[in-house]
Amino acid sequence: MPLREKILHAATELYAETGFRGTTTRQIAQRAGVNEVTLFRHFGSKTALLHEAIQCACVRDELNLLPETPREVREELLAWARVTWAGLWNRRAVIRTALGEIGTHPELYPRENSATACAGRELAGYLERTRAAGLADPDLDVLVATAGLMGMLFADAMTRDILPFVYRREPAASIEEYVELFVRAIAQETR
Repeated sequence: MPLREKILHAATELYAETGFRGTTTRQIAQRAGVNEVTLFRHFGSKTALLHEAIQCACVRDELNLLPETPREVREELLAWARVTWAGLWNRRAVIRTALGEIGTHPELYPRENSATACAGRELAGYLERTRAAGLADPDLDVLVATAGLMGMLFADAMTRDILPFVYRREPAASIEEYVELFVRAIAQETR
């Protein structure tokens, strides 16, 4: 692993564990196996280092998972929802910490370019195309629909391990149910 990546990985782990105040440059250097001076040479400050670490942790690996031309809405959304939920689940510790500290350190969390924001924009675009193709209710409020599905996936990924009594099904089964419920809600029907 390249040095810069090793430092960012160590910083992300520590931030998720202890937050901004609890993470020190000494701890980051120790975990990364480098000299503390190296951190400052590469990043300049603790804030700059943590900002970049959180941005890197919140980057979405897969882009454009939903097709330009919607065909099989349920299957396309299910594949997208599985990947989106997995990304949220894998980043949950960093996201939880950032949400808890956003009031005191708003500069740390990348809002517009975060994986969650990118996934939401991708979903909204897909729903617009789905509506235009006549595969969804023509009166569908795309922003409300996007918030609904994103909200289900986000809430599940962020709280599944701390509220096990709420999530009695395995993630795969829950995600299928969320998508099924969502597809029925956006369907083009006479209401």
